[in-house]
This record gives sequence, C-alpha cells and structure tokens, in this order.
Amino acid sequence: MDIIDMARASGMAVILDGRIGREEYQSVCGSLSALQRFAEAVRQGEVQQSRSPKRAVTPARRT
Repeated sequence: MDIIDMARASGMAVILDGRIGREEYQSVCGSLSALQRFAEAVRQGEVQQSRSPKRAVTPARRT
C-alpha cells in the first residue's frame, strides 16, 4: 500500500500543495488519533514485510 493511501485510510487529509515539473508536493494533516492509526498501520506493514519470505537475488548471466 502506498504511504499516501495509508494516510487516507487512517483518516488523515492529504492535500496537493503544488506541482513543479513532474514533482508533486503534498501535505498531510489530521487528528492525533489519526496519526496514531497511521503509525500503527506503518508498524503493521513493517511486521508483515519482515515475515514474508525473502527471495534470493540471482546475478544476471553474462552471454
């Protein structure tokens, strides 16, 4: 899940502040409880990521 989607799902407001070229600048605001939900979602994402099996990276063959 994208960090912006996580913020929205936690109840935070995501505001597009501006765009310069291809780069977008956004602000996130919300209540303390929304921030706590966001932090918990990030923590849970890290736990799930650390439990998922890691794939070995095989070097590319040179021909």
